[in-house]
Amino acid sequence: MYAVIETGGKQYRVTPGDVVDIERTTAGGEGDDVVFDRVLMIGGEDDVRVGAPVVEGATVTATRVSDVRGPKIVVFKKKRRKGYRRTRGHRQDLLRVRIGEIQG
Repeated sequence: MYAVIETGGKQYRVTPGDVVDIERTTAGGEGDDVVFDRVLMIGGEDDVRVGAPVVEGATVTATRVSDVRGPKIVVFKKKRRKGYRRTRGHRQDLLRVRIGEIQG
């Protein structure tokens, strides 16, 4: 069984046991449960349920594994012949979760 969930403005296809890095949303400790209620699609061996836009009553439960940081992104701005140069960096805070149960 698999599900497509939406969190942080992105969509993820998950199955039980998967470890997924999502955008950090709420504070909490390791081992806490996270419930995703925006389930866009649930699929199994023989049937597929697609929501409009979400599947009613469907939830995906996950467990927090750790807080991680994404790769560093370098932002470089330049205007030619003006001597204008700016370099900035960014690292996104992520939350690593292990998908547990898909209900729906």
